[in-house]
Amino acid sequence: MKIAIVEDELLAANYLKGILESQDIVEISNISLLRSKRQAIDFFQNNEVDLIFMDIHLGDGKSLEIFEEVQLKTPLIFVTAYDEYALKVFKHFTLDYLLKPFEKEQVLLALHKFNSISETFNSDDTLRKISILDQNPHATVSRFLVHEGNQLLSIKDEEIAYFFASGKYLFITTNEGKTFIYEDTIKDIIGKINPQMFFKINRKYIVNIGAIAEVIKHSSQKIELKLSPSPDEKDVFVSKLQLQDWKLWMQH
Repeated sequence: MKIAIVEDELLAANYLKGILESQDIVEISNISLLRSKRQAIDFFQNNEVDLIFMDIHLGDGKSLEIFEEVQLKTPLIFVTAYDEYALKVFKHFTLDYLLKPFEKEQVLLALHKFNSISETFNSDDTLRKISILDQNPHATVSRFLVHEGNQLLSIKDEEIAYFFASGKYLFITTNEGKTFIYEDTIKDIIGKINPQMFFKINRKYIVNIGAIAEVIKHSSQKIELKLSPSPDEKDVFVSKLQLQDWKLWMQH
């Protein structure tokens, strides 16, 4: 059988791939690693597999958006770091989910479940439930708790100009130009914030649409953003991977 892993974290993808290659529950002929929503769409438009492991939140958007462009008739095992969302997915989908960080035993149990339902798997029913789930996404975070000296401040999402990662830390910069450390990661925070308000333009920045003061087109594949307030980093570009989705987001 053929398996696809849709996961933007390379370590997590290789960890799962290693488990699958070492098990003897199902016989696997090929494992495809897909690192983004766009890559997954391109792959599934031309290839079929027997089982998909899919992270819910990818660097360039929700994996559920893949189903808007590709009709998959394949059993799915979802992977997520968000417990509430995982439970909601579990209620709606017919196969299983893996809650990060997962152990080998959980993957093996999911494969046993795949074996037990593969003959009766109803792709039409799953696709219908995907549609329902995507219309009712998990609640976003609208307030962010940060430290200022000995005080705790609650910052509203509309007051945030952008999130940016530097080293091991994630920072919030407000519309007033104040910057605070926020205890999260850029990959995890993207799944918790309002997608109409914020967009992850590259591996370091998530910007509020209201903070984009100017868009400079250097070429068809090189777009520079001038942000307000201006960050310490002079040149902020939309990554090529995010470019098409960013253009669509700007038009919403």
